[in-house]
Amino acid sequence: MRMIVIYFNPECSKCNTAMCMLQESGKGFETVEYLKNPPSREQLEDLIRMLGMKPFDLIRKQEPVYVEKFGGKVLSPEESISAMMEYPILIERPIVVSNGKASICRPPEKLKDILKNS
Repeated sequence: MRMIVIYFNPECSKCNTAMCMLQESGKGFETVEYLKNPPSREQLEDLIRMLGMKPFDLIRKQEPVYVEKFGGKVLSPEESISAMMEYPILIERPIVVSNGKASICRPPEKLKDILKNS
């Protein structure tokens, strides 16, 4: 059985709900506070691949830093990854990884499917 990993921001209510669901599940999991320990370029590219989405779609476009630095621009895949590396707050959350797949657990109820298959 593989470990479940949650990319987590303790200031995010959706992350906290997902964390409670993981704790209640009794399954082992690892927490990555991605604002303190941002993913490397390779890790971020792996997450994007596992999510099956374009890098730009993983960006939180309502974040003040996005509006201030990039507002109104559609970033290329490379620019999107660079922006998330420089400003990890831009990474959509929570991301849960299990069995080689990743999901953005918004709403947190999406986690139920992951737990069933883990």
